[in-house]
Amino acid sequence: MADVKKIATRDSYGNALAELAAEHDDLIVFDADLAGATKTGIFKKAFPERHFNCGIAEGNMIAVAAGAATAGLVPFASSFAMFAAGRAFEQIRNSIGYPQLNVKIGATHGGISVGEDGASHQCCEDFALMRSIPGMVVMSPSDDVEARAAVKAAYEHNGPVYLRFGRLAVPVFHDEANFKFEIGKGEVIQDGTDVAIIANGLLVAEAIEAGKILAEAGISARIINMATIKPLDEELVLKAAKECGKIITCEEHNIIGGLGEAVCSCVAEKCPVPVRRIGVNDEFGHSGPAVALLKQFGLSADHIVEVAKEFCGK
Repeated sequence: MADVKKIATRDSYGNALAELAAEHDDLIVFDADLAGATKTGIFKKAFPERHFNCGIAEGNMIAVAAGAATAGLVPFASSFAMFAAGRAFEQIRNSIGYPQLNVKIGATHGGISVGEDGASHQCCEDFALMRSIPGMVVMSPSDDVEARAAVKAAYEHNGPVYLRFGRLAVPVFHDEANFKFEIGKGEVIQDGTDVAIIANGLLVAEAIEAGKILAEAGISARIINMATIKPLDEELVLKAAKECGKIITCEEHNIIGGLGEAVCSCVAEKCPVPVRRIGVNDEFGHSGPAVALLKQFGLSADHIVEVAKEFCGK
């Protein structure tokens, strides 16, 4: 995909906020002194009176966002995933989740691809944390087109939403003119019958590349983009389980608590089939170039191909 346009989904987040705010006066943005990195600075430049820097105090930011929601506003509270989901977990649970307030959490810099910032900033636990909160929608879009659509869908959804965006520029493979996004619905990108590869975030582009390589090896892989981790599109998962018989999940997250476990829970109860989980294998990351780290941790097309071939006995 060297000749394909690449955009970091954190840029998509900032652009989508600015676009939405031009149409909706009730949209406001809170940030934790990271507007340049989270790209909410794009929104701030266009609507300075609706952007609020809460400083390096994510817990306070979430509490303020909760208060704004009770006043009828639609706040997007933004920080790095490690601090948005991790540091502010208690405030999200008690001040947003419990009262089911209409707050959107825009978490950037998720996963290993944060790169040189190292283990302290490479949040691979956020899906698990946010999935555990009743009523919380959890999404990890795969490219610029889907990320902007997810922000719009989050605004239109009445209730708490967690959105994860990345630092690394990723290929834009969706055609905006023909793309439709719906919370809780997955997307079949490529049909196949031997194995279903269910991915989200930047792993979707890797899964697409893996599908091409597998086809050359005689393996028919169904590629599914599962941007919404919660609520999971169980109908699509079960269809893949019944028709393919094998599932591989791919996520830039710990194999514990994320997309892989959501899929495993679904099929274990309703259509048991073997599943292989590709993700961070219950370990911390470390500093290094993002692309190199992704390969080292097995979050790449090559590793997906390797797992699929072993899984399919070829």
